[in-house]
Amino acid sequence: MVLDNGKRLRILTGNANPKLAEEIANYLGLSVGETLVSRFNNGETQVMIEESVRGANVFIVQPTCQPVNDTLMELLIMVDAVRRASATQITAVIPYYGYARQDRKTRGREPISAKLVANLLTTAGVTRVVTMDLHAGQIQGFFDIPVDHLIGVPILSDYLVAKQLDDLVVVSPDLGGVSRARQLADRLHAPIAIIEKRRPAPGVAEVMNLIGNVEGKTAVIIDDIVDTAGSLTEGAKALQKYGAKEVYACCTHAVLSDPAVERVEASNIKELIVTNTIPLPSEKCTPKIKVLSVAPLFGEAIIRIFGDLSVSKLFDA
Repeated sequence: MVLDNGKRLRILTGNANPKLAEEIANYLGLSVGETLVSRFNNGETQVMIEESVRGANVFIVQPTCQPVNDTLMELLIMVDAVRRASATQITAVIPYYGYARQDRKTRGREPISAKLVANLLTTAGVTRVVTMDLHAGQIQGFFDIPVDHLIGVPILSDYLVAKQLDDLVVVSPDLGGVSRARQLADRLHAPIAIIEKRRPAPGVAEVMNLIGNVEGKTAVIIDDIVDTAGSLTEGAKALQKYGAKEVYACCTHAVLSDPAVERVEASNIKELIVTNTIPLPSEKCTPKIKVLSVAPLFGEAIIRIFGDLSVSKLFDA
């Protein structure tokens, strides 16, 4: 598809993941637009759009990853800047949606921060959101504008198929992740198992039981986010106890807060497969962690949005 030589489509990015933005632009045969995103001496975010976006369909690639408040503020101010510069459409391409785990009230006087972020984006002037593997799918309903929700399972499954692993079983790390595990299992033609666990405290998980059979099989744990990797490594240890031959893990969003990398390195996980929705700093790159690019998928989604074509057809099995 011809993208009008970039005359109507612009790819912009902040400081969250410029490398991914460049990969997406390269896939589209475009260049990332000229922008200045920096800080004033007092710490305020400074944004300057250094080329015309009048009448353009602008896609701003900016995962709201760590430092989440800075990357979110950059995105909001960039949206305001291009809106005031007369962009026709403003799509926030948010590969990783920060605050997604704060999607409901679990006790009194608690915020629903994921909804607040949706309100902020809409108020700033976003006309469409493209994101991937939201922690809670219902966050799509927090927006009164179109949301294209991409899934990482096809990228992860293609990589696993290429590895030609034997006797696979796909494992959901909790009851809430069964749907995601089923999607991967269907693509790999494998059975599923479920780890039943409880959380006695935030960030702490205890494996209580295993539903399904992993004995003598290659277990693949799938989740949307790996943060401190405590639950992931404990789950892998439990799978080995239940007789799994090998344990792999795949997660779309590699938050990898300390001491996640140390835990993964010390664990029985043979390989942790993640995507580049969040940039992985060099100090966290290890032979155990494999990073897959989501740029082609986001590039195809942008082509379809720009051309008024179906995005959901990207995921037809």
